[in-house]
Parts: sequence; C-alpha cells; structure tokens
Amino acid sequence: MPVGIFRVCLVVITAIVNHPLLFPKENGTVPENAEEIIQKMKEREESLRLEQLRLEQEIADQEATQKALEKAAEVVDESKEEKVRWDMWTALSMVIFLLIELWRQDFQEGNWQDTGGEEDDMAVLGKAFKGVAFPDKAVLASFYEKRILGTTGDMARMREMVEGFADDLLEALRSVCNRDADMEVEDCMGVGSMYENWRVRKPFVCDLIVPFAPPEPYCFRSQTWCSGDSFPPDEQGYGTIKVCRADEDVTGCICDKTKLGEDMLCLLHSQANTTRPSSEMEDLLCFKNTQYLDADQVMKWFQIAVTKAWNRISHKYEFDLSFSLLDSPGALKIKFRSGKSIAFNLTPVVQYENSDVYFISHFPRRGLAADLPSSTHWFLTFAVYERRFIQLVSKTLPANACHVSCLQILSFLHGKQCSLTGPSGLTNYHLKTVILHLLQARPSQDWAPEKLEARLQDMLKFLEKCLHEKKLYHFFIGNGKVPAELGFPIIFQRAEPLNLFRPFVLRRDVYRKTVDTFHEMLRNMSALINEYTVHIPLAHANGIHKESL
Repeated sequence: MPVGIFRVCLVVITAIVNHPLLFPKENGTVPENAEEIIQKMKEREESLRLEQLRLEQEIADQEATQKALEKAAEVVDESKEEKVRWDMWTALSMVIFLLIELWRQDFQEGNWQDTGGEEDDMAVLGKAFKGVAFPDKAVLASFYEKRILGTTGDMARMREMVEGFADDLLEALRSVCNRDADMEVEDCMGVGSMYENWRVRKPFVCDLIVPFAPPEPYCFRSQTWCSGDSFPPDEQGYGTIKVCRADEDVTGCICDKTKLGEDMLCLLHSQANTTRPSSEMEDLLCFKNTQYLDADQVMKWFQIAVTKAWNRISHKYEFDLSFSLLDSPGALKIKFRSGKSIAFNLTPVVQYENSDVYFISHFPRRGLAADLPSSTHWFLTFAVYERRFIQLVSKTLPANACHVSCLQILSFLHGKQCSLTGPSGLTNYHLKTVILHLLQARPSQDWAPEKLEARLQDMLKFLEKCLHEKKLYHFFIGNGKVPAELGFPIIFQRAEPLNLFRPFVLRRDVYRKTVDTFHEMLRNMSALINEYTVHIPLAHANGIHKESL
C-alpha cells in the first residue's frame, strides 16, 4: 500500500514538472499575447528614447541660457568695475583739487598773524614798486621834520581843550536828564589817531566815546556775531543789545520763548514782568515792538540831551556849539568869534560785558563802509585796546622808534593822493591795522629810528600784498597772540578772523579805484615828499634826522 501511494505521488510530481506552461522549452510554443507585450515594450522604448532626446534638448537649452547669463553677468561686472574705477578716479581728482585749493588758501593766508614767516616775500619789492624811486633816509628825515614833527604840539593843546569842554558838557547833560527815566551817562574817553599821536592831516578831529547805561531796574544784555549763533557774512563785526530787567533770566526761563495759554502762569515771573507796554520799551530807546536797543533812537536822544546841556552852560563860553555833519550824528563843532573852529566827535557807546570793547551807535564810515544791516545792529570798536597795545609795545621799542613815523608818513601820502585823484577804499584805520600786524611780527630792534626807510617799505609791500589778495584781517579778532597784559576778551581771540577787505570782493569798482590810487601814490611818492622837503646835503640831513627822532 505505501509503495502504491509513493508511485502515484511520483507520477504527479513528474507531470507537474514537465508541464509546458510552467517550464517551457526553448522550442516550445509561445503564448498568443507575447507579440502584444513585445510591441508595447518597443513603444515604451521609443517613448523613452523621445523623452531622452527632449530632456537632452532642454538640458542643452538650459546650458546655453546659463552661458548667456554668465556672459551677461561678466559684462555687467566689467562695466561696474570700470564705473567704480571711473568714480574712484573722479573722487580722487576732486579730493586732490580740494586739497590744492585749501593749500593755496593756506599758503596765501598762512598763519596770518605770524607775518614774520613772510620775510622772504617782503624782501623783494612787488610789481607795483618796479620803476618807483623810493626816497632815501635823508629826504625822509627832512620831510618828517618839516611837515609832520611840528604838529605834535598842536594836537596836545587841542586834546586838552576838547577834553575839558566835553567833561563840562557831560556834567551839564547829567543835570538835565531824569535820573529815574533817562540813560545814565558815564565819563568820556579819547580814542583814535589824535590820542595815539599819529594824526597828521588837518583839520584835527578828536574822537570821544561816551558809555551809557539804562536806568534801574533795567540792564543791557549784548549778543555778538561770535557768541555762538549764526550771523550772515555781512553782519560779522556787529552785535545786538537787548534791554532787560536786571532780575530777568533771559536764558533760564522759556516763558518769553513759548506762548503760554490764557489759563497758564509762569511761576518764576509775574505777569507784570513778562508783559511790557510798547511805549515803555520805546522810552528805553528800543526799536518799535522789540526789546532791542535802536541806534537811531539813541542818537536822537543824545542830540536832544546835548542841546539841552549846551543851553545850560553856553553863557560860560565865548563860542558857539553846533552839530556839524548830518551823516555823523555825534559830530560837533566849536566856532570861535575869530572865525576859527574846532571839530570833535562825541559818540555814545555801550560796554560789552566787563571789557573795554564797546558797541558804537554810529561809526565814521568812509571808503569801504557799508550801511548797517538795521538800526538794531551795533558795530563793535576795539579802539581802547588798540591804543593800549601801541602803548604796551612802545615800551619795548628803542628810543625814538620809527613805528609812529611810518604810520604818519603813509597816512599823509595817502591823504594827499586822495585829495588829488578822489577818495579810495583805503582808510586810516586800514593803515593802522597794517602797522599793528608789523609791530607784532617784527622784533623790537627793527624799529630803530635809522630803519625808517626799511619799515616804510615793509608797510607798503604788506599793503600791496593785502590789496592783491583782497585780504586784510582785523588785528584783534581771531588773533591768539594778543598779549595777556591787555586783558582782551577770549571770545574774540577764538573767533574766525575778520577780513576788513571783504567788501572789495563784492565791489569791483571800489577795488579797482583803490588799487589805482595806491599805484598812483607810489609813482607820485617822491614828488609828494619833495614838495615839502628842503634840499639839503646828505650829511646835514642825517644829523637832523637823528636829532628830530
């Protein structure tokens, strides 16, 4: 039985293994659907081939686009690099140009106070001196003795007479003023060429300044162009004066700067202090509807006060007093019965803080003078410090030093030339500024009396250089080398230098006229001096020079 079952199983297994559908032979029959499968496989293969070609085309297109983009980027980068290089060269050129311009200005200005470094330039006469016959020492000595030296005594007598009369007049002015309402007038001070002993041309005119202050409880608070606030270039050298109550803190409270509501009250200031009637401020000589002192109002008040004072004391004197010039409100003239007259200027000023710098209401203006920006702008005068500086330096100079002689000779020559060809932009103040710069730059021994000719040439060359550059700086403003003994305010030493020749840049006609007059003066120098010189032997002239100086 088991053998029979085994045989049956063997037959079944053999049949299964040899079944053609499970293990077909190589020469066996292929199923009917095999051709369809092969056809589908061929179609699939063709589609894959087409897909591959499409992908290869897309890849090629992408590579071409990428190359184009890379090429365009390279072109852009190159243009950017070229632009950057061009911008760099442009910027570098501009920087070089600015540096050259700054160097040129610095070279022209230099350390403008340190004119001692310009001795090389001053050692060679400028173009204007070519062909000019400069007077020698003997001629200059004779000219100084015959024309200038004799005026010193006349100036001293005139100063003494004018000062005595001015003191009497101001004392009478105080008596006619209301001490509770009018300005308080102080003693006068003499300034300018008459008090520095270098005035040479007649008529002699004494310049006196009269400080004044407001009545209590008011005070003056001043502001200058160099106090921190910005001032236009045409207002440099000026300042404003505000009339305030003495107990008012104009910088600590904002009630004057901010409009408070009707229901708000400043706890520091009462309503009476913060609101001032317009008439009250006008009585304090302020500009209409402001707290700023009006120069025109001040001069009207001063003229009226001087007239009242003269009416009170006129019976004591045997002469008449009148205002002589309309464009200079403080100009007075004494007329004697003999027909002779004496002119002097009595000008009210306001002291700047606790210094001897003063705000002057009206300044004698000639040549380059421009009108004040407004009547609330006051010009600053440093005349007191200029006089002190000359006195201080004179103590260190040799006996009979020639600095005053140089200034007197040049002032005379320029005045004489202007009388022949008309006024120019140069003034005596410009000439004095030149000598102040040279006094600071030159050593003391260079001002010995026998060096008059050399120092006069220095003045002319310095002035020619300033005219050429249109730059003559104020001696005190921006000068850090002012002697400490003068007690000069530091705020003005730290300020930017003030160019006195700035108007020449704006007014070409005045500049041309000034330069022409200067050159004409140089050409006529010998003739102008010889007109007042006695021709004497050289040895005798040298002897006179030593005795007179």
